Amino acid sequence: QRKCRSTFGYGPKTLARILRLQTAVALARSGRPFADVSVSAGYADQAHLSRDVKALAGVPLRELVA
Repeated sequence: QRKCRSTFGYGPKTLARILRLQTAVALARSGRPFADVSVSAGYADQAHLSRDVKALAGVPLRELVA
């Protein structure tokens, strides 16, 4: 926990969320449907993906992908 916080500035759980979000954005930019992106990136469902994107990026996934 301390090593992760000193290296990245946040804890390991937040790091995992950010890495999963980066995977989802890359998949969405490749043209896959958002429902498929959510499952492939490890989200429970599309609503979970949507909430996490909004919380971490501050914008909806459609804007982030554009």
